[in-house]
Amino acid sequence: APGKPQQNGFNESFNGRLRDELLNETLFRSLPHARIVLESWRRDYNEARPHSKLGWLTPKAYAEALDRKDRPACCAG
Repeated sequence: APGKPQQNGFNESFNGRLRDELLNETLFRSLPHARIVLESWRRDYNEARPHSKLGWLTPKAYAEALDRKDRPACCAG
């Protein structure tokens, strides 16, 4: 992985969202509680939220389209 934030925009964007939407807002009571909350956030991020860079598909829908070799219109080419 690149060593500079500007070289790794996807990870920086994801980390910023995780930090702003969850980590800065949640006081975890225990490690099991943290695991449950993080899993819920991860599912929402991957299964319910469309992403502009993926042609407004969710990451899950985009991955499924790639698995079918049926490239979404956003990324054909």
